[in-house]
Amino acid sequence: MQLFYNSQITQNTSQFTFDKTESRHIVRVLRKKEGDAIYITNGLGQLFCSKVLVANDKKCLVKISKIENHPKPWNYYLHIAIAPTKLNDRFEWFLEKATEIGIDEITPIICKYSERKTLKLDRMEKIIQSAAKQSLKFHFPKLNEPMNFQNFITQKFEGDLFIAHCEKTQKKSLKLVLNPSTKTTILIGPEGDFSTKEITQSLEHKFIPVSLGKSRLRTETAGVVATHSVAFVNE
Repeated sequence: MQLFYNSQITQNTSQFTFDKTESRHIVRVLRKKEGDAIYITNGLGQLFCSKVLVANDKKCLVKISKIENHPKPWNYYLHIAIAPTKLNDRFEWFLEKATEIGIDEITPIICKYSERKTLKLDRMEKIIQSAAKQSLKFHFPKLNEPMNFQNFITQKFEGDLFIAHCEKTQKKSLKLVLNPSTKTTILIGPEGDFSTKEITQSLEHKFIPVSLGKSRLRTETAGVVATHSVAFVNE
């Protein structure tokens, strides 16, 4: 299945016109013609089955023939708050792989030792959308605006709270403390790790310190390991 995405499509949509870029891809690359099937999702669990009415490489028009509601395939809610990496491509790799595995919400957090404090969210959204479409996800993760670490941890949270850091203090293995079918928030720090003050502040706000294994991991790798650990526990 070739999956397309548009956030504006709803159950009330009967016909839909793709933009020039998507139209060109459909007509020129996929060689779709009038009557051919096109599948679209709005990232909210709905699949719109449609047929091509006008195969124009500038404005491809389709008619919605059926709407399918797909429940989320995982029974947990995972929110990862992660410091942006110095190199954009490493953070984009995390977004791609976490989306493929299964994640609900991502918040870039700006920490004391963060080497990057600005992000091109439009590009990051496209990375997420591409990964979701490739892995045939009908539920797309939410990407939040970057937030200061202190502001993030002082929010009201539900479920289990964890912070993965590298300081040699008493920590529990993440895989041993994860609870299935639970809302989970995990903090992942920058390459220079969280500061001692940030770790202390997180503990004061009920975050449990955890280890992701014996190896020292890059930020983006730690994010993927945490995402997969939650998915594995819930299998």
